[in-house]
Amino acid sequence: MRSVIRYAEWTLGADTTPGASAPIHVMECTTCLDTSPPSDTRDGPEDWAIRHTARHHDHAGFRAVVTSFGRVTPAPGNPLYEQPSPR
Repeated sequence: MRSVIRYAEWTLGADTTPGASAPIHVMECTTCLDTSPPSDTRDGPEDWAIRHTARHHDHAGFRAVVTSFGRVTPAPGNPLYEQPSPR
């Protein structure tokens, strides 16, 4: 059965449910558009950027791309607030 709840409040925040992905970090060279391998920390992509510039001296600009994941949940006062959230 499907229900429609009008005017209920919701919140949006980081997805902290069990099994949720941590933010994913990537560095992208703005000269050649080559990218680092994705990582759940900044360290690997930042090291990749430094090595990339060492190999290509004129490639010194990078775009940091961070993908984070959010989840919408019922706010207090929403009839679904106390119900378990579907995954």
